[in-house]
Amino acid sequence: MAAESSPAEDAATATPDIETPVTEKDAAADANPPPSFGARARACFSATYARHSFLAHVLVVIALARCYPPLGAVYLAPQITAKWIAVVFIFVMAGLGLKTEEFTNAIKQLRFNLAVQAFNFLGVSSIVFGISRLLASAGVLARNLADGMVICACLPMTINMVLVMTKSAGGDEAAAVFNAAFGNMLGVFVTPLLILMYLGQEGSVDIEKVFVKLSLRVIAPIVVGQLLKNFVPPVTRFVAKYKPRFKKTQEWTLVFIIYTVFCNTFLEKSETTGVDAIVMVAVQCCLLCLVMVVAWLFLKIFFPNSPKLRVMGLFGCSHKTVAMGIPLINAIYETDPDLAFYTLPLIVWHPMQAVIGSAISPKLNAFVEREEARLSPLKTTEHS
Repeated sequence: MAAESSPAEDAATATPDIETPVTEKDAAADANPPPSFGARARACFSATYARHSFLAHVLVVIALARCYPPLGAVYLAPQITAKWIAVVFIFVMAGLGLKTEEFTNAIKQLRFNLAVQAFNFLGVSSIVFGISRLLASAGVLARNLADGMVICACLPMTINMVLVMTKSAGGDEAAAVFNAAFGNMLGVFVTPLLILMYLGQEGSVDIEKVFVKLSLRVIAPIVVGQLLKNFVPPVTRFVAKYKPRFKKTQEWTLVFIIYTVFCNTFLEKSETTGVDAIVMVAVQCCLLCLVMVVAWLFLKIFFPNSPKLRVMGLFGCSHKTVAMGIPLINAIYETDPDLAFYTLPLIVWHPMQAVIGSAISPKLNAFVEREEARLSPLKTTEHS
C-alpha cells in the first residue's frame, strides 16, 4: 500500500497557477464598461433633441393648442404679447446680431452675391409658385397651404444655419457672413413685395396697413438694435456675454408666436385636413431637393472654378429663415384666419434644410478639397 503524501509535499509538487498579465486595454475596459442599451438610447435621444429642439417644441405646442385653443387665442392676450412684444423683441435682437459692417465686402464678390440673392428671392419663389399653383389647381394641395409655400419661398435665407453649414462643408465663410446679413436686411423690404406680387388679393392684405405694421414692428426694432450695437457698447457686451441665453429666449419666443397662431386657427376651425398637411410636407421636401439641385447646376454654370463659393451658394440659395420669417408673416397676416397654414410650410422647410445640409456636408467638404487640389496648379500658372 502506497504511502500517502503529506499536505506539505502536495503543496511543494503542485503546479503553480500561471497569471495572465493584465494589459492597459483590459484595465481600461474594466474601468469603463460599455454603456447599457438604455444609456445609449438616452444619449441618442438627447443628441437628437439638441439638434431639433425647435421642431420638437413646435410639435408640442401645436398639440397643446389643439387641446384648448382659447388659452393662446384669448386669455394670453396674443394681440399684445405675440403680435407686438414678441415680434419687436425678435427684431431688436436681429438688429443687434446683423453684421452690417460686412456690407463693405460686397464689392469684392459683387457678381456672386447678386446671383445668390437673386436665386434665393426670385429663383426659389418662381419655382415654388409655379408648382404650388399647378398642384392647387389640380386639387392635390389645399389653397391656403399652397399660399403658405409661396410665402415661405419669398423669405430670406437663415443666418446661423447658413454660417454653420458653410463652415462644416468647407465653403467660403466670408461670403456666408455677408449674404446672410444682407439677405435678411433686404428681406424686410423684398419679401412683402414678392408676396403681394405672387398672391395679390388672395392673401387678403391691405398694402398700406402692411407697410405701417412692418415699419413699426420690423424696421424700427431692427434700427434700434443696430443703434444699440454701434453706439451703446455695454449692451453689445451684455448680449455677447449671455448669447446662448438670448438665443434660447428667441427660440421660445418663436414657439410662443406659433402657439398663439395655432390656437387661433383651431378656435376658428378650418376646412384644411391632416391629409392636406401631409401632402404639403411631402411636396415641400421634394421642392427643397429640387431647389438645391437647380441651385447647384446654376452655380456650376456661372462659377465653375470657385468650389468654396459654390458650396456657400448652395446653402444661401435654398435656405429660408424661420427666426425672421415667422414674425414677418405674423405681422403681414395678423388678422387672416389662415395664418397658421401660412406658417406651416416654413416650419417644415426649416428642419428639412438642416437634415439635408448635415447629410451632404461631408461630401461637399470632399468636393472642395478635390477641386482646390485640381485648381491649384492652374492658379500657380496664372500667378507665375
